[in-house]
Amino acid sequence: MASGFASWNLLPLLLLVMCACTCGARDVHQGMYDHDHQELHANDVHDHDHHDPPSSFMNHMDPSSMVFFTLNDLKLGRTMPFYFRERDPSISPQFLPREEADSIPFSSKQLPNLLQLFSFQPESSQAKAMEHTLNQCESRPIKGETKFCATSLESMLDFAHEVFGLDSAFKILTTTHLRKYSRTSIIQNYTVLEAPKEIISAPRYVVVACHTMPYPYAIFYCHSLESENKVFKVSLAGQNGDRLSAVAICHMDTSQWNRHHASFHVLGIEPGSSHVCHFFPAENLVFVPTVSTYLDY
Repeated sequence: MASGFASWNLLPLLLLVMCACTCGARDVHQGMYDHDHQELHANDVHDHDHHDPPSSFMNHMDPSSMVFFTLNDLKLGRTMPFYFRERDPSISPQFLPREEADSIPFSSKQLPNLLQLFSFQPESSQAKAMEHTLNQCESRPIKGETKFCATSLESMLDFAHEVFGLDSAFKILTTTHLRKYSRTSIIQNYTVLEAPKEIISAPRYVVVACHTMPYPYAIFYCHSLESENKVFKVSLAGQNGDRLSAVAICHMDTSQWNRHHASFHVLGIEPGSSHVCHFFPAENLVFVPTVSTYLDY
């Protein structure tokens, strides 16, 4: 892999995440709402509860929606406005060990008890974020989608093995901030510094994407789509000097997506009329087979 572009074998990843999982469930909710729950609209293809008309959406567009683009934009030298939020790992929710995570109900029916467990008021922003996460995890998969919300690192890796096959090898990719000049996440222009590298193209190869969800402890919404997807490595430079090695995915078939998905408003397209590409924020993960090789694009 190129320098700065994160890729781990499973054992180092296991050690990396589990070393932070030493506290009890009652003590790990500090910073959970730093994972802005509005980000879910940028990554969620279901979005059952979001029914704003386009004009209303644009009037209060969340910055995290500024991650979408098309393949025509994925060119050397292209400059586009994007939003890459950075999180403080020291206060980000951490995975619980599987035994502890499995002992805590993960169900919208148990939400009142969960709010009491984590000492959140029912009308608080944390409570609303938890409710949204539980609803999204319990929503029906779209056609051709396999989905799972991982409540522990072990369960996330189990899901990946189920999708790829128990004997299949895979690697994990994530967007990496190589250089950062601002402590505040902002929308700014980013320029593609090198010809993007296509890592893999599915459906020939399966891809699993795992998105962080706001919750008192780490929850990842993991899913795999049967439709064609392309994964890229992209080197970006921000106008303020930020440098990123970013992971991007292009969904070539959006016909099954909710028509209120944020990408359609940002790109001005309709479901099924075009593909949609987006960058993955830091801490989101992409699992790809190790047989993949870089392809010039």
